[in-house]
Amino acid sequence: MPTPSRSPFTRRTLLRGSAVAGSGLALAPLLDGAASPAFAAPAHVRSGRPVLTHGVQAADAVSGQATLWSRADRPARLIAEISRDASFRRTRRVTGPVVTADSDLTGRIPVRGLPSGEQLHYRITAVDLDDHRLVSKPVEGRFRTGVTSRKDISFLWSGDIAGQGWGVNPDLGGYRIADAMRAANADFFLCSGDNCYADGPVSESVTLADGRVWHNLVTEEKTHQATTLADYRGQYKYNLLADNYRALLAETTLIAQWDDHEVLNNWYPGEILEGVTGYPDGTAVDELVPRARQAFREYVPVGDASPDRLGRVYRKLSFGPLMDLFILDMRTHKDPNTADLETSDDGGLLGEEQTGWLLREVGRSRATWKVIANDLPLGLVVPDGDLQESASQGDDGAPLGRELNIAHILRSFQRMGVKNHVWLTADVHYTAAHHYDPERAAFTDFDPFWEFVSGPLNAGAFGPNTLDGTFGPEAVFVSAPPTQNYSPLEGAQFFGQVDIEAATEQLTVTLRDVEGAALFTKTLDPERR
Repeated sequence: MPTPSRSPFTRRTLLRGSAVAGSGLALAPLLDGAASPAFAAPAHVRSGRPVLTHGVQAADAVSGQATLWSRADRPARLIAEISRDASFRRTRRVTGPVVTADSDLTGRIPVRGLPSGEQLHYRITAVDLDDHRLVSKPVEGRFRTGVTSRKDISFLWSGDIAGQGWGVNPDLGGYRIADAMRAANADFFLCSGDNCYADGPVSESVTLADGRVWHNLVTEEKTHQATTLADYRGQYKYNLLADNYRALLAETTLIAQWDDHEVLNNWYPGEILEGVTGYPDGTAVDELVPRARQAFREYVPVGDASPDRLGRVYRKLSFGPLMDLFILDMRTHKDPNTADLETSDDGGLLGEEQTGWLLREVGRSRATWKVIANDLPLGLVVPDGDLQESASQGDDGAPLGRELNIAHILRSFQRMGVKNHVWLTADVHYTAAHHYDPERAAFTDFDPFWEFVSGPLNAGAFGPNTLDGTFGPEAVFVSAPPTQNYSPLEGAQFFGQVDIEAATEQLTVTLRDVEGAALFTKTLDPERR
């Protein structure tokens, strides 16, 4: 990765331009054939100008830095220009990497020295390596940098994209919910996992019970379960065929974590597959994970913020004195799925190293709100056949299995005097608000807190799941479909919105439906140490 430019943004290097909140971006069209199985461009094109094939993204825009992303149709040099002005009258140029087949022609451009809490515009071009006069048409985007001072914060979260056979629907612009999320004009979008469904093929059409027909775009990689690196890469290319989702990613900052479907359903390290559709018996999940992780890294521009030597996606992002965001990885070091009745703590969903990191970082945080993005819910029972996938197993008594790890974290928070921790998750394909209280719990060594659930973005809707009583949860609000695998055409797709008001330090969570309508709102007052 090249060394980023050291030139800071100042009044002399960028003209302060007016924000264009709510306006649309002119997106470059995808390559001819994008809606067909022959979408993939040739690996190397010798004639004509380069083309940026899958739009642009900005990610992890905090602490004066951001990571920009795009993909070319051939080996090329990526160049970014950044401006405060939508007309790009004054720009800063950042030279990006040479993209090659090694990264499937994708590239990340790290940018530093950015102002805090401002909307910036950017455009990316690709320069041919053989003839520098051949330059692609620019593709534009915009993003807001994270605040470092006491300013209002607004962001969205959800997860679960293109699951259960409900893929990119051209009749709806791609993913129906993306239009409402674009209209929210938030500071960033937290994708809570299942950025793709690598184990979820799609067909050209699905007929609903009422006779309506759902239409899918289909690519070769989406006709079968992913097993090769090319298959996994194809999952992300597929999502970017959705015009309105591609536009959303170009208009906001992405903060992403991963969960199971980036590899396959309910996976854990060391698992050997038997009787799983699409995978030969004896397939080692540990052989699939490196391919899936590489594709995730290539197509989802996670910034270089993780402190973990193994390159996991967990990290802390700070947004000034009002919020620290902790993005967890509940997959990479997860223990095996069992009946979850063990009586000793083996690290649970996080593993010992990540658990230690979380406790240290939350303990050090002086932000008013500690928002924890957990890709698996804490109190919901999520079966994996006869085994258990999540943290709970339905035994309402003292902590068992993975609950021991959660109990350790909650007890430690209480002993450290940690206040105002709020948990955000997706995973279960419906939306809910859960309040945890020791007065209702079998385990009582913790302070009350909230967990909010929202999703899916574009997948079959399910639920509701059973709540385990160990940590005393109450389902204060639930919105779930009337039948399982409910189509996005019928609704029951959800996203959440978090707003923190600088003047009062109140945090408000709003759970929204596929059209953006508010279903439930909860405002939390901060507690003082």
